[in-house]
Amino acid sequence: MARGPVREQAILNATIELLGEVGYAALTMDAVAQRARASKMTIYRHWRGKPELVKAALDARDAVSVAAVPDTGTLRDDLLAALGMLCAQADERYVTMMTGLVHAMRVDADLAAALRSHVADEDLGPFRTIVERAAARGEVPVDASPERAHQVAEGQLIRRMILGRPLDHNFLTDMVDNLLMPLLTRTFPDIPGHA
Repeated sequence: MARGPVREQAILNATIELLGEVGYAALTMDAVAQRARASKMTIYRHWRGKPELVKAALDARDAVSVAAVPDTGTLRDDLLAALGMLCAQADERYVTMMTGLVHAMRVDADLAAALRSHVADEDLGPFRTIVERAAARGEVPVDASPERAHQVAEGQLIRRMILGRPLDHNFLTDMVDNLLMPLLTRTFPDIPGHA
């Protein structure tokens, strides 16, 4: 049986898998333990309950994504690469998992607090890293707001998913070029007829 960090990662992976398969309400510590080939005692030694375990699993999943964001050398290409990676992960299982969690947090105060903490953690999104790189290259002002870029991108992605429209290259390019680049660089495209 795996030990230490390997066992913990197996538990977190099992949690994500089961959330996508059965949803939060049907997720049990027994099922996680069985899937991860760990004991419930091991799970409870690290996480007090289901909300804390789910937050840890989401945190770990997003931290891996942030670490994988490539440094392309330009702000625009970094944004396109990061958003492309995020959209590739937004499959049917992911959407099912997230919509289930949003629904469950309406009736579970502990889960709601855990998820709010997860969503508010800017280190779990790619924008802080991307904006810091861009500021170091002189592409954006040093006070450019990664949080604002994150909010705009997340809002656009959620809206697009709710509408059932594809998260394709054209959509991402439009969002980067017409929303995120102007927001971060504070330069706006020339609009004919406007001073």
